[in-house]
Amino acid sequence: MSPVTWNQPNREAPDVFDVVIIGGGIVGCAVARELTAFDLTVALVEARADIGDVTSKSNTAILHTGFDATPGSLESRLVRRGYELLSRYSTVTGIPVERTGALLVAWTDEERDALPKLADKAYKNGYEHAELVDAQEVYRREPHLGPGALGGLAIPDESIICSWTSALAYVTEAVGRGLHLLLDRSVTGLDASGPVTEISTTRGQVHARWVVNAAGHGADVIDQFLGYDRFTVVPRKGELIVFDKCARRLVNSIVLPVPSSRGKGVLVSPTIYGNVMLGPTSENIHDRSDTSTTPAGLSFLKSKGQQIMPTLLDEEVTATYAGLRASTEHDDFVLDSDPLTRYILLGGIRSTGLTASMALGEHVVELMKNAGEVLRVSEQLPDAPRMPSIGQASLRPFENAELIARDPEYGRIVCFCERVSRGEIRDALESAVPPTDLDGLRRRTRALMGRCQGFYCGAEVQALLNDGVHARGTSL
Repeated sequence: MSPVTWNQPNREAPDVFDVVIIGGGIVGCAVARELTAFDLTVALVEARADIGDVTSKSNTAILHTGFDATPGSLESRLVRRGYELLSRYSTVTGIPVERTGALLVAWTDEERDALPKLADKAYKNGYEHAELVDAQEVYRREPHLGPGALGGLAIPDESIICSWTSALAYVTEAVGRGLHLLLDRSVTGLDASGPVTEISTTRGQVHARWVVNAAGHGADVIDQFLGYDRFTVVPRKGELIVFDKCARRLVNSIVLPVPSSRGKGVLVSPTIYGNVMLGPTSENIHDRSDTSTTPAGLSFLKSKGQQIMPTLLDEEVTATYAGLRASTEHDDFVLDSDPLTRYILLGGIRSTGLTASMALGEHVVELMKNAGEVLRVSEQLPDAPRMPSIGQASLRPFENAELIARDPEYGRIVCFCERVSRGEIRDALESAVPPTDLDGLRRRTRALMGRCQGFYCGAEVQALLNDGVHARGTSL
Protein backbone atom coordinates (compact mmCIF):
# COMPACT_ATOMS: atom_id res chain seq x y z
CA MET A 1 0.00 0.00 0.00
CA SER A 2 1.29 3.46 -0.85
CA PRO A 3 1.45 6.07 1.93
CA VAL A 4 -1.94 7.54 2.74
CA THR A 5 -1.34 11.22 2.03
CA TRP A 6 -4.12 12.04 -0.41
CA ASN A 7 -6.37 13.43 2.31
CA GLN A 8 -3.94 16.14 3.38
CA PRO A 9 -4.45 19.80 2.55
CA ASN A 10 -1.50 21.46 0.82
CA ARG A 11 0.42 22.39 3.93
CA GLU A 12 4.04 21.72 4.71
CA ALA A 13 4.80 19.68 7.80
CA PRO A 14 7.13 21.37 10.29
CA ASP A 15 10.42 19.78 11.31
CA VAL A 16 9.09 19.61 14.87
CA PHE A 17 5.40 19.47 15.72
CA ASP A 18 4.16 21.14 18.86
CA VAL A 19 2.06 18.05 19.62
CA VAL A 20 1.95 14.55 18.16
CA ILE A 21 -0.98 12.36 19.16
CA ILE A 22 -0.43 8.62 18.88
CA GLY A 23 -3.66 6.78 18.11
CA GLY A 24 -6.52 7.64 15.79
CA GLY A 25 -9.42 6.16 17.74
CA ILE A 26 -12.28 8.16 19.20
CA VAL A 27 -10.08 9.55 22.00
CA GLY A 28 -7.15 10.52 19.79
CA CYS A 29 -9.49 12.22 17.31
CA ALA A 30 -11.21 14.16 20.12
CA VAL A 31 -7.83 15.30 21.47
CA ALA A 32 -6.82 16.38 17.94
CA ARG A 33 -9.97 18.45 17.61
CA GLU A 34 -9.37 20.12 20.97
CA LEU A 35 -5.70 20.94 20.41
CA THR A 36 -6.13 22.30 16.88
CA ALA A 37 -8.26 25.08 18.36
CA PHE A 38 -4.99 26.60 19.59
CA ASP A 39 -1.99 28.07 17.78
CA LEU A 40 -0.22 24.72 17.71
CA THR A 41 1.10 22.47 14.97
CA VAL A 42 -0.53 19.12 15.61
CA ALA A 43 -0.14 15.70 14.00
CA LEU A 44 -2.06 12.51 14.62
CA VAL A 45 -0.20 9.25 13.94
CA GLU A 46 -2.32 6.14 13.34
CA ALA A 47 -1.15 2.63 12.51
CA ARG A 48 -4.22 1.83 10.43
CA ALA A 49 -5.16 3.36 7.09
CA ASP A 50 -8.27 5.00 8.56
CA ILE A 51 -9.30 6.63 11.81
CA GLY A 52 -11.59 4.81 14.25
CA ASP A 53 -10.69 1.45 12.75
CA VAL A 54 -10.23 -0.67 15.90
CA THR A 55 -12.16 -0.34 19.17
CA SER A 56 -14.03 2.78 18.06
CA LYS A 57 -15.77 0.99 15.21
CA SER A 58 -17.13 -1.97 17.20
CA ASN A 59 -18.42 -0.81 20.56
CA THR A 60 -21.98 -0.73 21.85
CA ALA A 61 -22.31 2.96 20.84
CA ILE A 62 -24.08 4.16 23.97
CA LEU A 63 -23.85 7.76 25.16
CA HIS A 64 -23.55 7.14 28.90
CA THR A 65 -24.74 9.42 31.68
CA GLY A 66 -22.11 7.89 33.98
CA PHE A 67 -24.76 6.83 36.49
CA ASP A 68 -22.98 3.55 37.28
CA ALA A 69 -19.35 4.73 37.37
CA THR A 70 -17.35 4.60 40.58
CA PRO A 71 -18.14 7.84 42.44
CA GLY A 72 -15.13 10.11 42.72
CA SER A 73 -13.20 8.37 39.96
CA LEU A 74 -11.63 10.05 36.95
CA GLU A 75 -13.96 8.02 34.77
CA SER A 76 -17.02 9.32 36.62
CA ARG A 77 -15.97 12.96 36.26
CA LEU A 78 -14.91 12.71 32.63
CA VAL A 79 -17.92 10.67 31.51
CA ARG A 80 -20.30 13.14 33.13
CA ARG A 81 -18.54 16.10 31.50
CA GLY A 82 -18.17 14.24 28.21
CA TYR A 83 -21.89 13.48 28.12
CA GLU A 84 -22.65 17.20 28.27
CA LEU A 85 -20.06 18.13 25.64
CA LEU A 86 -20.88 15.39 23.14
CA SER A 87 -24.63 15.94 23.51
CA ARG A 88 -24.16 19.58 22.51
CA TYR A 89 -21.63 18.78 19.79
CA SER A 90 -23.93 16.21 18.20
CA THR A 91 -26.62 18.86 17.83
CA VAL A 92 -24.21 21.21 16.07
CA THR A 93 -22.63 18.62 13.76
CA GLY A 94 -25.54 16.26 13.12
CA ILE A 95 -23.98 13.21 14.79
CA PRO A 96 -26.93 10.82 15.09
CA VAL A 97 -28.21 10.51 18.68
CA GLU A 98 -31.47 9.06 20.01
CA ARG A 99 -32.48 9.68 23.62
CA THR A 100 -34.01 6.23 24.14
CA GLY A 101 -33.35 5.99 27.86
CA ALA A 102 -32.25 2.80 29.58
CA LEU A 103 -33.90 0.32 31.91
CA LEU A 104 -31.94 -1.90 34.27
CA VAL A 105 -33.98 -5.04 34.82
CA ALA A 106 -33.73 -7.22 37.94
CA TRP A 107 -34.45 -10.92 37.41
CA THR A 108 -33.59 -12.20 40.89
CA ASP A 109 -34.29 -11.08 44.46
CA GLU A 110 -30.61 -10.24 44.85
CA GLU A 111 -30.66 -8.02 41.77
CA ARG A 112 -33.88 -6.32 42.90
CA ASP A 113 -32.34 -5.59 46.31
CA ALA A 114 -29.35 -4.01 44.54
CA LEU A 115 -31.45 -1.46 42.64
CA PRO A 116 -31.75 1.14 45.46
CA LYS A 117 -27.97 1.03 45.89
CA LEU A 118 -27.56 1.65 42.16
CA ALA A 119 -29.97 4.59 42.37
CA ASP A 120 -27.90 6.00 45.25
CA LYS A 121 -24.71 5.44 43.25
CA ALA A 122 -26.21 7.38 40.35
CA TYR A 123 -27.01 10.26 42.70
CA LYS A 124 -23.44 10.27 44.01
CA ASN A 125 -22.24 10.46 40.41
CA GLY A 126 -24.29 13.61 39.92
CA TYR A 127 -27.14 11.92 38.06
CA GLU A 128 -30.46 12.76 39.73
CA HIS A 129 -33.03 11.32 37.30
CA ALA A 130 -32.79 7.60 38.13
CA GLU A 131 -36.17 6.14 38.99
CA LEU A 132 -37.00 2.85 40.73
CA VAL A 133 -39.91 1.06 39.02
CA ASP A 134 -41.86 -2.07 39.90
CA ALA A 135 -42.40 -5.13 37.73
CA GLN A 136 -45.66 -3.82 36.31
CA GLU A 137 -43.95 -0.64 35.13
CA VAL A 138 -41.05 -2.63 33.70
CA TYR A 139 -43.44 -4.56 31.45
CA ARG A 140 -45.38 -1.42 30.55
CA ARG A 141 -42.14 0.10 29.28
CA GLU A 142 -40.80 -3.09 27.68
CA PRO A 143 -43.74 -5.43 27.01
CA HIS A 144 -41.64 -7.95 25.04
CA LEU A 145 -39.35 -8.83 27.93
CA GLY A 146 -39.29 -12.47 28.99
CA PRO A 147 -41.21 -13.55 32.09
CA GLY A 148 -39.83 -13.17 35.58
CA ALA A 149 -38.70 -9.54 35.81
CA LEU A 150 -39.06 -8.31 39.40
CA GLY A 151 -38.36 -4.62 39.07
CA GLY A 152 -36.12 -2.08 37.42
CA LEU A 153 -34.22 1.19 37.50
CA ALA A 154 -35.01 3.69 34.75
CA ILE A 155 -32.25 5.98 33.45
CA PRO A 156 -34.11 8.30 31.08
CA ASP A 157 -31.07 10.16 29.71
CA GLU A 158 -29.02 7.23 28.39
CA SER A 159 -28.81 7.48 24.60
CA ILE A 160 -27.65 5.63 21.52
CA ILE A 161 -25.18 7.37 19.22
CA CYS A 162 -23.15 6.79 16.07
CA SER A 163 -19.58 6.23 17.23
CA TRP A 164 -18.31 6.21 13.63
CA THR A 165 -19.69 9.65 12.85
CA SER A 166 -18.43 11.01 16.17
CA ALA A 167 -14.79 10.11 15.44
CA LEU A 168 -15.13 11.32 11.87
CA ALA A 169 -16.61 14.66 12.97
CA TYR A 170 -13.73 15.25 15.39
CA VAL A 171 -11.03 14.53 12.85
CA THR A 172 -12.79 16.36 10.01
CA GLU A 173 -12.94 19.50 12.14
CA ALA A 174 -9.32 19.01 13.21
CA VAL A 175 -8.12 18.64 9.61
CA GLY A 176 -9.98 21.83 8.74
CA ARG A 177 -8.10 23.54 11.55
CA GLY A 178 -4.72 22.34 10.29
CA LEU A 179 -4.21 18.83 11.66
CA HIS A 180 -1.59 16.73 9.88
CA LEU A 181 -3.15 13.27 9.65
CA LEU A 182 -0.41 10.65 9.33
CA LEU A 183 -2.15 7.35 8.62
CA ASP A 184 -0.72 3.89 8.04
CA ARG A 185 2.25 4.51 10.34
CA SER A 186 2.96 2.23 13.28
CA VAL A 187 5.03 3.74 16.07
CA THR A 188 8.10 1.58 16.73
CA GLY A 189 9.91 3.64 19.35
CA LEU A 190 10.14 6.88 21.34
CA ASP A 191 13.24 8.77 22.46
CA ALA A 192 12.61 11.67 24.85
CA SER A 193 16.25 12.15 25.90
CA GLY A 194 16.76 15.26 23.77
CA PRO A 195 15.11 18.68 23.65
CA VAL A 196 12.29 17.19 21.53
CA THR A 197 10.85 13.68 21.41
CA GLU A 198 11.86 11.53 18.47
CA ILE A 199 9.06 9.22 17.35
CA SER A 200 10.13 6.34 15.14
CA THR A 201 7.47 4.97 12.82
CA THR A 202 7.28 2.50 9.97
CA ARG A 203 7.34 5.49 7.61
CA GLY A 204 10.19 7.42 9.13
CA GLN A 205 10.67 9.71 12.09
CA VAL A 206 8.41 12.42 13.48
CA HIS A 207 9.54 14.97 16.07
CA ALA A 208 7.43 16.66 18.71
CA ARG A 209 7.65 18.95 21.71
CA TRP A 210 4.66 17.15 23.28
CA VAL A 211 3.47 13.57 22.83
CA VAL A 212 -0.03 12.38 23.72
CA ASN A 213 -0.39 8.61 24.04
CA ALA A 214 -3.95 7.69 23.02
CA ALA A 215 -2.95 4.38 21.48
CA GLY A 216 -5.73 2.25 22.96
CA HIS A 217 -4.67 -1.38 22.92
CA GLY A 218 -1.09 -0.30 22.28
CA ALA A 219 -0.97 2.38 24.98
CA ASP A 220 1.04 0.22 27.39
CA VAL A 221 3.58 -0.55 24.66
CA ILE A 222 4.01 3.14 23.85
CA ASP A 223 4.37 3.83 27.59
CA GLN A 224 7.09 1.19 27.85
CA PHE A 225 9.08 2.90 25.09
CA LEU A 226 9.67 5.68 27.62
CA GLY A 227 10.68 3.31 30.40
CA TYR A 228 7.39 3.03 32.26
CA ASP A 229 5.84 -0.18 33.61
CA ARG A 230 2.60 0.97 35.21
CA PHE A 231 -0.18 -0.93 33.45
CA THR A 232 -0.84 -3.76 31.04
CA VAL A 233 -3.60 -3.80 28.46
CA VAL A 234 -5.55 -7.05 28.48
CA PRO A 235 -7.93 -7.07 25.50
CA ARG A 236 -11.47 -7.90 26.56
CA LYS A 237 -13.43 -9.29 23.65
CA GLY A 238 -17.14 -8.66 23.38
CA GLU A 239 -19.17 -10.53 20.79
CA LEU A 240 -22.51 -9.16 19.63
CA ILE A 241 -25.47 -10.16 17.46
CA VAL A 242 -27.23 -7.57 15.29
CA PHE A 243 -30.84 -8.30 14.40
CA ASP A 244 -32.79 -7.06 11.40
CA LYS A 245 -34.67 -3.77 11.45
CA CYS A 246 -37.93 -5.68 11.73
CA ALA A 247 -36.93 -6.39 15.33
CA ARG A 248 -36.85 -2.69 16.24
CA ARG A 249 -40.52 -2.74 17.22
CA LEU A 250 -39.68 -5.08 20.10
CA VAL A 251 -37.38 -2.70 21.99
CA ASN A 252 -38.17 0.77 23.25
CA SER A 253 -35.03 1.51 25.26
CA ILE A 254 -31.61 0.14 26.19
CA VAL A 255 -32.36 -2.91 28.35
CA LEU A 256 -29.51 -3.40 30.79
CA PRO A 257 -28.78 -6.13 33.31
CA VAL A 258 -28.01 -5.31 36.93
CA PRO A 259 -24.18 -5.22 37.05
CA SER A 260 -22.29 -7.78 39.09
CA SER A 261 -18.68 -8.41 40.05
CA ARG A 262 -18.34 -10.19 36.69
CA GLY A 263 -19.12 -7.04 34.73
CA LYS A 264 -22.06 -5.18 33.25
CA GLY A 265 -23.44 -8.23 31.48
CA VAL A 266 -25.50 -8.66 28.32
CA LEU A 267 -27.81 -5.92 27.08
CA VAL A 268 -30.49 -5.58 24.43
CA SER A 269 -30.38 -2.24 22.70
CA PRO A 270 -31.66 -0.49 19.60
CA THR A 271 -28.98 0.91 17.34
CA ILE A 272 -28.88 4.30 15.68
CA TYR A 273 -29.30 2.54 12.31
CA GLY A 274 -32.63 0.91 13.22
CA ASN A 275 -31.40 -2.55 14.18
CA VAL A 276 -31.40 -4.29 17.57
CA MET A 277 -28.22 -5.47 19.24
CA LEU A 278 -27.71 -8.31 21.73
CA GLY A 279 -24.44 -8.53 23.67
CA PRO A 280 -21.66 -8.24 24.48
CA THR A 281 -19.85 -11.23 25.87
CA SER A 282 -16.83 -10.48 28.05
CA GLU A 283 -13.68 -12.55 27.60
CA ASN A 284 -10.10 -11.60 28.35
CA ILE A 285 -7.83 -12.70 25.51
CA HIS A 286 -4.14 -12.43 24.59
CA ASP A 287 -4.35 -11.56 20.89
CA ARG A 288 -4.85 -7.81 20.53
CA SER A 289 -6.16 -8.22 16.99
CA ASP A 290 -8.65 -11.07 17.52
CA THR A 291 -12.10 -9.77 16.61
CA SER A 292 -13.50 -13.12 15.53
CA THR A 293 -16.84 -14.39 16.73
CA THR A 294 -17.10 -17.90 18.14
CA PRO A 295 -19.79 -20.59 18.32
CA ALA A 296 -19.49 -20.57 22.11
CA GLY A 297 -19.87 -16.80 22.34
CA LEU A 298 -22.90 -16.65 20.07
CA SER A 299 -24.48 -19.60 21.85
CA PHE A 300 -24.03 -17.81 25.17
CA LEU A 301 -25.68 -14.67 23.78
CA LYS A 302 -28.64 -16.64 22.50
CA SER A 303 -29.11 -18.24 25.92
CA LYS A 304 -29.14 -14.79 27.55
CA GLY A 305 -31.47 -13.48 24.86
CA GLN A 306 -33.86 -16.35 25.57
CA GLN A 307 -34.22 -15.05 29.11
CA ILE A 308 -34.24 -11.32 28.38
CA MET A 309 -36.43 -11.21 25.26
CA PRO A 310 -37.26 -14.60 23.75
CA THR A 311 -39.23 -13.16 20.82
CA LEU A 312 -36.08 -11.37 19.67
CA LEU A 313 -34.51 -14.70 18.78
CA ASP A 314 -37.29 -15.31 16.24
CA GLU A 315 -36.03 -12.32 14.21
CA GLU A 316 -33.52 -12.49 11.36
CA VAL A 317 -29.86 -11.88 12.19
CA THR A 318 -28.19 -9.24 10.00
CA ALA A 319 -24.65 -9.58 11.32
CA THR A 320 -22.41 -10.72 14.14
CA TYR A 321 -19.23 -9.00 15.19
CA ALA A 322 -16.77 -8.64 18.05
CA GLY A 323 -15.01 -5.66 19.54
CA LEU A 324 -12.07 -5.31 21.92
CA ARG A 325 -11.94 -3.11 25.01
CA ALA A 326 -8.60 -1.98 26.39
CA SER A 327 -9.02 -3.26 29.94
CA THR A 328 -6.20 -3.03 32.47
CA GLU A 329 -5.52 -4.16 36.01
CA HIS A 330 -6.78 -0.76 37.21
CA ASP A 331 -10.43 0.08 37.94
CA ASP A 332 -10.14 3.57 36.52
CA PHE A 333 -8.72 5.38 33.50
CA VAL A 334 -4.91 5.48 33.61
CA LEU A 335 -4.10 9.14 33.02
CA ASP A 336 -0.80 10.86 33.76
CA SER A 337 1.60 13.49 32.49
CA ASP A 338 5.33 14.18 32.70
CA PRO A 339 6.02 17.91 32.30
CA LEU A 340 9.77 17.32 31.95
CA THR A 341 9.49 15.14 28.85
CA ARG A 342 6.17 16.74 27.83
CA TYR A 343 4.42 13.38 27.67
CA ILE A 344 0.74 12.71 28.39
CA LEU A 345 -0.75 9.25 28.88
CA LEU A 346 -4.40 8.44 28.18
CA GLY A 347 -4.54 4.72 28.96
CA GLY A 348 -7.06 2.14 30.08
CA ILE A 349 -9.92 3.91 28.30
CA ARG A 350 -12.70 1.35 28.21
CA SER A 351 -16.17 1.37 26.66
CA THR A 352 -17.00 4.75 28.21
CA GLY A 353 -14.25 6.36 26.14
CA LEU A 354 -16.74 7.37 23.47
CA THR A 355 -18.77 9.40 25.96
CA ALA A 356 -15.69 10.77 27.74
CA SER A 357 -13.80 11.61 24.55
CA MET A 358 -14.35 15.37 24.43
CA ALA A 359 -13.73 15.68 28.16
CA LEU A 360 -10.45 13.80 27.70
CA GLY A 361 -9.53 16.41 25.10
CA GLU A 362 -10.18 19.14 27.67
CA HIS A 363 -8.15 17.16 30.21
CA VAL A 364 -5.12 17.14 27.91
CA VAL A 365 -5.33 20.92 27.55
CA GLU A 366 -5.44 21.34 31.33
CA LEU A 367 -2.43 19.06 31.79
CA MET A 368 -0.45 21.08 29.26
CA LYS A 369 -1.41 24.35 30.93
CA ASN A 370 -0.50 22.97 34.35
CA ALA A 371 2.92 22.08 32.93
CA GLY A 372 3.46 25.72 31.96
CA GLU A 373 2.48 25.54 28.29
CA VAL A 374 1.00 28.84 27.11
CA LEU A 375 -1.92 28.08 24.80
CA ARG A 376 -3.51 30.73 22.62
CA VAL A 377 -6.81 30.11 20.90
CA SER A 378 -6.57 30.55 17.13
CA GLU A 379 -8.18 33.75 15.93
CA GLN A 380 -9.95 32.23 12.95
CA LEU A 381 -11.48 28.80 13.32
CA PRO A 382 -13.74 27.28 10.66
CA ASP A 383 -17.27 26.34 11.57
CA ALA A 384 -17.83 22.82 12.86
CA PRO A 385 -18.62 20.39 10.04
CA ARG A 386 -22.13 19.18 9.36
CA MET A 387 -21.93 15.40 9.10
CA PRO A 388 -23.85 13.13 6.71
CA SER A 389 -27.26 11.99 7.91
CA ILE A 390 -26.94 8.24 8.46
CA GLY A 391 -29.14 7.77 11.54
CA GLN A 392 -32.45 5.99 11.04
CA ALA A 393 -34.39 8.57 13.07
CA SER A 394 -33.24 11.51 10.94
CA LEU A 395 -34.20 12.51 7.42
CA ARG A 396 -32.04 10.42 5.13
CA PRO A 397 -31.01 11.77 1.68
CA PHE A 398 -33.22 9.29 -0.21
CA GLU A 399 -36.24 10.75 1.66
CA ASN A 400 -35.33 14.39 1.03
CA ALA A 401 -37.22 15.51 -2.09
CA GLU A 402 -35.73 19.00 -1.98
CA LEU A 403 -32.20 17.63 -1.83
CA ILE A 404 -32.84 15.20 -4.69
CA ALA A 405 -34.34 18.00 -6.79
CA ARG A 406 -31.08 19.94 -6.40
CA ASP A 407 -28.89 16.89 -7.02
CA PRO A 408 -30.51 13.76 -8.50
CA GLU A 409 -27.52 11.65 -7.40
CA TYR A 410 -29.11 11.51 -3.93
CA GLY A 411 -32.06 9.73 -5.45
CA ARG A 412 -30.02 7.08 -7.27
CA ILE A 413 -29.87 4.20 -4.82
CA VAL A 414 -26.88 1.87 -4.83
CA CYS A 415 -27.35 -0.07 -1.58
CA PHE A 416 -31.05 -0.91 -1.45
CA CYS A 417 -31.00 -2.58 1.98
CA GLU A 418 -29.79 0.64 3.63
CA ARG A 419 -31.07 3.08 0.96
CA VAL A 420 -27.63 4.55 0.30
CA SER A 421 -27.37 6.77 -2.76
CA ARG A 422 -24.61 7.46 -5.26
CA GLY A 423 -24.57 11.03 -3.98
CA GLU A 424 -23.69 9.92 -0.45
CA ILE A 425 -20.92 7.63 -1.68
CA ARG A 426 -19.56 10.44 -3.86
CA ASP A 427 -19.59 12.82 -0.90
CA ALA A 428 -17.73 10.33 1.29
CA LEU A 429 -15.07 9.79 -1.38
CA GLU A 430 -14.60 13.54 -1.83
CA SER A 431 -14.62 14.39 1.88
CA ALA A 432 -11.72 15.78 3.91
CA VAL A 433 -11.06 12.33 5.39
CA PRO A 434 -12.23 9.84 2.75
CA PRO A 435 -12.38 6.07 3.18
CA THR A 436 -9.52 3.85 2.09
CA ASP A 437 -11.49 0.61 1.77
CA LEU A 438 -15.00 -0.83 1.80
CA ASP A 439 -15.17 -0.95 5.59
CA GLY A 440 -14.36 2.73 5.77
CA LEU A 441 -17.02 3.51 3.19
CA ARG A 442 -19.49 1.40 5.17
CA ARG A 443 -18.82 3.44 8.31
CA ARG A 444 -19.39 6.71 6.48
CA THR A 445 -22.52 5.81 4.51
CA ARG A 446 -24.09 2.54 5.83
CA ALA A 447 -23.51 0.90 2.43
CA LEU A 448 -23.11 -2.90 2.78
CA MET A 449 -24.57 -2.84 6.33
CA GLY A 450 -27.98 -4.26 5.51
CA ARG A 451 -29.67 -7.63 5.15
CA CYS A 452 -27.65 -8.80 2.16
CA GLN A 453 -24.30 -7.60 3.63
CA GLY A 454 -23.19 -6.43 0.20
CA PHE A 455 -24.26 -9.52 -1.77
CA TYR A 456 -26.25 -7.45 -4.28
CA CYS A 457 -24.52 -4.06 -4.16
CA GLY A 458 -20.95 -5.02 -3.25
CA ALA A 459 -19.58 -4.99 -6.79
CA GLU A 460 -21.05 -1.59 -7.64
CA VAL A 461 -19.94 -0.08 -4.34
CA GLN A 462 -16.42 -1.45 -4.91
CA ALA A 463 -16.38 0.05 -8.41
CA LEU A 464 -17.41 3.46 -7.07
CA LEU A 465 -14.70 3.22 -4.43
CA ASN A 466 -12.09 2.32 -7.04
CA ASP A 467 -13.18 5.23 -9.22
CA GLY A 468 -12.92 7.59 -6.27
CA VAL A 469 -9.47 6.33 -5.36
CA HIS A 470 -8.33 6.63 -8.98
CA ALA A 471 -9.61 10.19 -9.10
CA ARG A 472 -7.47 11.02 -6.07
CA GLY A 473 -4.41 9.68 -7.84
CA THR A 474 -3.48 6.98 -5.33
CA SER A 475 -4.03 3.25 -5.00
CA LEU A 476 -5.29 0.88 -2.33
